[in-house]
Amino acid sequence: MNKRLLTAAYVISDWFSAVISWTVLYVFRKVVIEESGVPDGLEILADRQYLLGLAIIPLFWLILHGMAGMFSKPLKRHRILEVGQVTWTTALGVLVIFFGLLLDDNIQSYRQYYASLSALTACHWTLTLFGRFVITTRTVKKIHTGKWSFPTLVIGGNDRAVRMYEEIKGLRKEAGYRFVGFIQVNGVDTALSRYLTNLGKVSEIKQVIEQNQIEEVIIAIGGDDRHNLEAILNALEGTPAEIRIIPDIYDILSGSVRMSSIYGAPLIEIDREIMPQWQRSIKRLLDWTVSIFALILLSPVFVVIGLLVKATSPGPVFYLQERIGRHGKPFQIIKFRTMHVNAETAGPQLSRDDDPRITPVGRFLRKSRLDEFPQFFNVLLGDMALVGPRPERAHFISQIMERAPHYHHLQKVRPGITSWGQVKYGYAENVDEMIQRLRFDLIYIENMSIALDIKILFYTVLTVLRGRGK
Repeated sequence: MNKRLLTAAYVISDWFSAVISWTVLYVFRKVVIEESGVPDGLEILADRQYLLGLAIIPLFWLILHGMAGMFSKPLKRHRILEVGQVTWTTALGVLVIFFGLLLDDNIQSYRQYYASLSALTACHWTLTLFGRFVITTRTVKKIHTGKWSFPTLVIGGNDRAVRMYEEIKGLRKEAGYRFVGFIQVNGVDTALSRYLTNLGKVSEIKQVIEQNQIEEVIIAIGGDDRHNLEAILNALEGTPAEIRIIPDIYDILSGSVRMSSIYGAPLIEIDREIMPQWQRSIKRLLDWTVSIFALILLSPVFVVIGLLVKATSPGPVFYLQERIGRHGKPFQIIKFRTMHVNAETAGPQLSRDDDPRITPVGRFLRKSRLDEFPQFFNVLLGDMALVGPRPERAHFISQIMERAPHYHHLQKVRPGITSWGQVKYGYAENVDEMIQRLRFDLIYIENMSIALDIKILFYTVLTVLRGRGK
């Protein structure tokens, strides 16, 4: 079971579908619109416009499918999903191709134009769906017959877990779960041990998942264990495993969940993705595009700031500091240096308005947020996004977590150069203010969208231009 080979199969199938549909459109237009007869192979290969389209169009379709998430989780795809995604991507892609490339063609009537539009739509939709159906059907069959399966961990060992295990194992077709063992929750319930091995406790979940390469986690806790659910979900944060839960505790879940009956398993899938795949793709594309343009356009500003920093205080122009990013992963954040060298010899400290450690130029840079500009490099490296909760240091995160355990929700997404909390509240001078700012970042995460990101970027630009940052 090789996910990369399966993904490659989808890519190749989609590429061939795009090539064939583009060729069919070319022949259709030659025969129906230009009425020049069916072209032979040499004539087709000699047409520069056809060859240019052959190089560009299939690549366009692959990018569109990738942004729609059609190459992610290749083992979890099913035919209804294929129909829905192929339909809407075909509709969007055909409109882009016609309005972007073919609208200025010489045509005798709009009937011919709509005929070409219909021909490309029908051909591309049929070929793409057929190719994907073949691959998806083969995958589903291998899972149903037990040839392919996912290493699965059960959390909970009570009678509820036993009933779930027996129900799944009793299905007529395999559900795709290869049970590796279970995690004990309350130290008492071990009824599942007659079927599976006890692999540890809740505090050891991450190690168990890593050691056993777990791909699926099924939470099977009882009503008396509901207070443990948050601790379990926190422990699972940052792991690559899919999380499912028994339906009758649906009412205790908060956030986005959706029913999932793929492969016949009667479980609820917890969707940990805050934004749909297409919005995540657009957000990342926006991050890259804006960062590249910003680094190019602002390069003269970078030079001026660098000279000012260097001329007004001894030390390096840039300052690197370890921050905690998505899923608790540390990274080095890049900023223009705004403080004197060795400003934290007494240990980590938050800055304040009258902080003597801040240089005169640094005070201006912080007020205007210009010190954050080098973080466009962090965005390109994938450590940060344009918009997201501001990353903090581990020293202060531990203090925040003691008073606001829900801080871990901020680590579900990439930290940002700017954030709703940064726009509304500004720099925090102590842990109390960091907790106050946390409210705005939590609101952002609960309402993440491309439109909200653009709004935050707009207000950030106003802050920079007005120099009103806190």
